[in-house]
Amino acid sequence: MQYTTRAPLSIRPAIAADQRAITAIVRAARINPFGLDWQRFLVVEESGGLIAVGQVKPHRDGSRELASIAVVPEWQGQGLGAAVVRALLAREPGTLHLMCASPTVPFYQRFGFYQIGQPAMPRYFRRMASIAAALSRIARNRQMSLAVMRRDAGPA
Repeated sequence: MQYTTRAPLSIRPAIAADQRAITAIVRAARINPFGLDWQRFLVVEESGGLIAVGQVKPHRDGSRELASIAVVPEWQGQGLGAAVVRALLAREPGTLHLMCASPTVPFYQRFGFYQIGQPAMPRYFRRMASIAAALSRIARNRQMSLAVMRRDAGPA
């Protein structure tokens, strides 16, 4: 299945040969570099190189996470991140969670995600939120504030 963005680019499932580029894009974006299994990713390719990536990552507690949404800097602001999110959501009708920097909450709200408090978080997200809060206190950096969001399952 291929999805089209506003530009003449397409979104496709990743292949094994994309792993190195996926890892480089996610690390350059300074987002969680763990659990980057190419088999879960959708990618946007232009002239033979990847320019945007994203995945849905399963966790041991049964939750699923919209994760690793990243666009290379030269291509940001052209709707590629939103296109990757829409494509992933089209493949994943179930409940999804995500963890993002607080300033990006409005971006994810456009897709039906809403912020949840710690009591409503699956175990994985409670643990990660606690770690992030501790790191923020240690660094005395309010900009490190993370939000946990949820999008409920769509109609079957």
